[in-house]
Formats: sequence, structure tokens, C-alpha cells
Amino acid sequence: MKRIAVIGLGMASGPHAKSLRDLEDRVAVAAAYSPTEARRKAFAEAWGFPVTDDLDGIFSDAAIDAVMILAPPNTHLDLVERAAAAGKHVLLEKPLEISLGRAERLVAIAEQAGIKLGVVLQHRFRPVSLALSDLIAQGRLGDLVSASAKLANWRPQSYYDQPGRGTRARDGGGVLLTQGIHTLDLLISLAGMPAEVSAFATTTPVHRMETEDLVAGAMRFANGALGTIHATTTAYPGLPDSIELIGTKGTARIDGTKLFAAFHDGSAFSEEDGALGGGAGADPMAFPHHHHRAVLSDFLDAIDEDREPKVGGREALKVHRLIDALLRAAQTGQRERV
Repeated sequence: MKRIAVIGLGMASGPHAKSLRDLEDRVAVAAAYSPTEARRKAFAEAWGFPVTDDLDGIFSDAAIDAVMILAPPNTHLDLVERAAAAGKHVLLEKPLEISLGRAERLVAIAEQAGIKLGVVLQHRFRPVSLALSDLIAQGRLGDLVSASAKLANWRPQSYYDQPGRGTRARDGGGVLLTQGIHTLDLLISLAGMPAEVSAFATTTPVHRMETEDLVAGAMRFANGALGTIHATTTAYPGLPDSIELIGTKGTARIDGTKLFAAFHDGSAFSEEDGALGGGAGADPMAFPHHHHRAVLSDFLDAIDEDREPKVGGREALKVHRLIDALLRAAQTGQRERV
């Protein structure tokens, strides 16, 4: 039985709390921390887990094996550094940090300390994602010709009116780092990293915010394959995310809950994730917690088996490098290496 502490009890804590409850035969919540009394009280009433206002006590408690960090992105580096110094494993909400440089430092600290670092990029655990990964591994699509991703979320202005939301200081970026990171991570886990990108990024008249709410990009892969990225939080009322892969032997497409693939030999394949909900619309938490539970279960397995989590720190850095290249390309107006 592992003992874990939860740090940060904001909007993201719900699906994690459900996952912890589902896996209570494997993990016990030793403490849940927030600097805000109202959040501690609400969390305790909703889930029955013990809460604390003593962050130092969490890191000094030798009986706590791991911490789940759900605090704002700009706090991640400091918190992971404290966990690493205390020898505690870390399950970290995306993104790693607010900049690529800080993200790289965070991963290096975890590696040097020898702790497990898992990152919550749960789209990789969707049944449709796993099914498409299997098709690729079997060679059903052939060589990559094109790989594209589209994220059409909706966030009302009230979402960005929350203190720090959509700012570089707290969140590090806009639609790419906060929302699109999930879809982009899944894309490159399936297609590999592009070699170079070009992009446009803007803040549309739909929102008053510091960072971007619309990005259009193009990618070129090392083998010559091309692809596009379109990500926004302006698409009312919110539409399913999609990924399309075209190969020399067939085409596969994920549309939210559904995967369909058709092959040159006349065969086809389909899969649907009945557990997957929304999250693309005004309520970003309107989805079931099944894939968060899979992330937590894999993290616990990684500790038990002394292996890397499926999405460890080094793996999560890949999508950060892609996002960094896209935003650099939008700023310079030039193609940028990834």
C-alpha cells in the first residue's frame, strides 16, 4: 500500500480524487494540501480525505511515498525539487512547467534524485488511442504520409477572468500549453516528432487574455510526411478533438470517442470509447475519470516494478519541445526546428 499526498485542490482535483478512491486498495491519501481554507474544507467534505495546511509537513513525513502535484504550472519546479530532495515520487499534472527551460530543469532534478516522475497526459490511455497505436505497431498503415491534429474547444470569457488564467506568469501559455498539449502529445506518440514546423498564433477578438487562443501550424517529418495543427478555445460550443494519420497502406482517424481506419486491402477497423465524455466546452471538467485512473494505476505500477511511467518526464518533454517550436515559429515567421 502506497501513501500519497495531494498538493493543490483546484479544478483539476476532481478526477484525481475519484481515481484515488477507486484505487484505495493500492494507495492511501495521507494528506491533501491547499493554502486556501475553503478549498481544503470543500475537498474534505466531498471526498473524506484528510486535509492539511502544512506543506512542509508533507515533505518531511518519511511515511509518505509520493506526491500528486495539481498546483498551478509555475509552482511545479519548486515542488518537484522539494519532493526530489525528500525522496518522494511525483505524479504531476500537465504541463511540466511554464517554459521549456524550466521543464527541462524539472526533469533533470527528478532523474538525478532517482525518483519516479509521471505526467498526467491521459489521452494516451484512451481505448481508441491504444487501438490506433496497435494498428501502427502492426504496420497496418504503412509508412507515414501525413499526420494532423485539430482541437476545437470553447472557453467563455469567464474562464479567462479567473486570476492568472491564460497568463504567461502562471500558466506559461494559452491554448497549446493548457488545452492542446493533450492532443499534440497523443499525435506525436503515434506519428513521432516532426523535424520542423511553421505557424501562426493569435489572440482573437473572442477573448480578453494575454496568451494565444488560436494557433494554425504546419509540420514536416523527417521522412517527408506533412501535417497540420489547428488548436483553439474559440469554437463554440466545443467540438471533439481529432487526429488523422495517412499512410501508404491506409488512413486512420480519431474523432473524440471514435476511431475508424480503412486499408488499401479493402479491410477496415473501428473502435469507440463509450466512457469518454466532453471537456471541449464551457465546462472543461465535463468528462469521466477513467483515463486519469489509468494514469494513476500506471504510476503505481512504475513504482512497484521500478520502471518509468508510460508518460515520464523525458517523454513529456517531447510535446513541450513541439509547442515551443510552434510558438517560436509564430513569433519569428520562420520555419523552426523541433
